Amino acid sequence: MTILTPPAAVEPTAGRTAGKDRTRRHRPSSRRRSTPLTIAMLAALAYFLLPLFWLLIASTKSTQDLFNSFGLWFSHAPQLLTNVKETFTQDDGVFLRWLLNTVMYAGVSAVGAALLAAAGGYGFAKFRFRGNRAAFNLVLGAVMVPTTALAIPTYLLFAKAGLVNTPWAIILPSLVNPFGLYLMRVYAEDAVPDSILEAARIDGAREARIFFRIVLRLLGPGLVTVLLFTLVATWNNYFLPLIMLNDPDLYPITVGLSSWAAQAQNGGAGASSDMLALVVTGSLISILPLVVAFLMLQRYWQSGLASGGVKQ
Repeated sequence: MTILTPPAAVEPTAGRTAGKDRTRRHRPSSRRRSTPLTIAMLAALAYFLLPLFWLLIASTKSTQDLFNSFGLWFSHAPQLLTNVKETFTQDDGVFLRWLLNTVMYAGVSAVGAALLAAAGGYGFAKFRFRGNRAAFNLVLGAVMVPTTALAIPTYLLFAKAGLVNTPWAIILPSLVNPFGLYLMRVYAEDAVPDSILEAARIDGAREARIFFRIVLRLLGPGLVTVLLFTLVATWNNYFLPLIMLNDPDLYPITVGLSSWAAQAQNGGAGASSDMLALVVTGSLISILPLVVAFLMLQRYWQSGLASGGVKQ
């Protein structure tokens, strides 16, 4: 007697087998597609890390070894500690003064620009007034203007005010950050609920107290993002201090190292035989505070960027 198997008992197994076959067919193609992306990411990683690796290696060499040894490996007698010591003692320790000047310029500018951007962004996001849209469009237009194009007009204005060759000539222009204001406006739109503001106003809190006691805490990640952007921009600023400052004691580290590099190239007064090695070592020292700042604040920076990228 022949027993017929119902079709329904066979179909599930056949369906699972077909699904597995399709999965096997798709896996190799997805791996092939990911291989070029992996290669591209590794190439980008090498592009950004190779200069840092060279700077670290070059800081362990003397000026003679910089030209006579392989650029991407250590010399026979590494002298990193010697270079660091000579960097801080060259010209009566002026490098330390440049470093402290840079910390002051970048720190004050970053904190001030972050607070001003937070206040402006919060105002644009939560208050409605005549000319709101036109003023914000003007801010967006200012983002497109390169800072180098404003250097000469800024110098002329500061010369009239008597602020040239003072720390204010570096700090005041760095407080204006149109991109930071735009970022804080987008961030405050979602990060600061209107219900909290209304509750605080009903309780009798004034606008200044609401901003400093409530809003700033809610804007923390975006605030840190603007702070880091301004910190890096002011720390690496070269052209503005170059035209604003004449006193070497007021130089930031960018202009100071540039003057040392010019001495090493021209063999001017006070230039030693290892001046070029000191410039390289000073460049390595100058980036360490930025690396530390990013490592300490990276989680706030990443969350701030993610919130600022949300489409309204």
